[in-house]
Amino acid sequence: MFSIKDIQTKVTKALLIGIKHPSMDKSEAENLLEELHELVETLEIPVVGKNIVHLRERHAKMLLGKGKAAEIADLAKELEADVIVFDEDLTPAQQRNWEAATKLCVIDRHEVILDIFASRAHTREAILQVGLARMEYSLPRLKRAWTHLSRQRGGGTGARGQGETQLESDRRMVNSRIVQLKQKLKEVIQQRDTQRQKRLRKPVPTAAIIGYTNAGKSSLLNTLTGSGVLAEDKLFATLDPTTRQLTLPNGQILLLTDTVGFVRKLPHSLIEAFKATLEEVVVADFLIHIMDITSPDIEKHAATTLRVMGELGAAEKRMITVFNKIDCSPDPDFLNSLSLVHPDALLVSAKTGEGLDELSKEMASILDEITHPVELLIPYDRYDIISKLHTIGGIRSEETTDEGIYIKGAFPPNLSGLIAPFHAETPKGA
Repeated sequence: MFSIKDIQTKVTKALLIGIKHPSMDKSEAENLLEELHELVETLEIPVVGKNIVHLRERHAKMLLGKGKAAEIADLAKELEADVIVFDEDLTPAQQRNWEAATKLCVIDRHEVILDIFASRAHTREAILQVGLARMEYSLPRLKRAWTHLSRQRGGGTGARGQGETQLESDRRMVNSRIVQLKQKLKEVIQQRDTQRQKRLRKPVPTAAIIGYTNAGKSSLLNTLTGSGVLAEDKLFATLDPTTRQLTLPNGQILLLTDTVGFVRKLPHSLIEAFKATLEEVVVADFLIHIMDITSPDIEKHAATTLRVMGELGAAEKRMITVFNKIDCSPDPDFLNSLSLVHPDALLVSAKTGEGLDELSKEMASILDEITHPVELLIPYDRYDIISKLHTIGGIRSEETTDEGIYIKGAFPPNLSGLIAPFHAETPKGA
């Protein structure tokens, strides 16, 4: 039994355990463990050791065999670690068995990501959905000595119950909280559906930047739009969407949105949690899929992103594929091989701006396809219409005539009702 002093101990040193399945190659296991390292450091917990275990078969009691489990327990003691983090989902029973055997906090990647998201969620739906995900994750784990990871926010990582009566009380409380959260979420989702319909009527075209976490989405938004969005070299630096206005070479205005990045083994409950954050993906006119060419797992990262897009119902959207960080001087042969596999992809550097002119032209080309070219003659007493068209963008040329302002442009279909009365009867030549 942990004492109050034990419960209040802060987690300060982590030992990470990677799992190599028979179907994995060594590099994949190493890259996943390195990603877990970044996730744990995002919680500001120092990593004092890492170890990869070759798992031939799962053991029900502790995932690993008795001998390997003893080795890890000894290593944790030697390194004076106070938390062991597995890069594999542990069952509630396995977590309890590990904590009983080591007298340490033992968690998995799922719990680490939950804690990161919980600390960074800001929208109401995201906060509610993350809270629900944590409650559903914690319910079968109430017997654990540590209920969740909590870095330096005062207090430890949870407390053991006072006995079966307390345990049952905790279960009732958690179940009640789950019911409340689901009801609140239902109300928020209904509000979101109404807001989605409003966004679908927006006259300004929209695009969303998607990709694996730390691929350079925020940096790309900053360079394209001249904005100052947070762009840290860490996982999940961006959780809530940021939208900025971009004027393209054809004069069209585009609203460009930075979105949350993805990781492999992302808990499904958190995909649900960030449907609010990713709403811009669903309603966007097209997507920009950005990938980090310096990553050894670039194709796996791409597959993860596209799988999440499928779960969101956005898999069929028009997409520009962009390979970022070409300023890092990768192997030219590697760049050539990427171009062969992805012949329509663009090579850019969000840091230096290289290749972004081509990206802007590609975005303009897509907008030319989804907008309707028209020629308008707008009377001088309807300058409110002209002002709105300038705000939206898409005006190609503008000429003063005796009858009014003659405009050539390309505008989204949802503006057809606004501009229909002003179509020029006899279009002028180009």
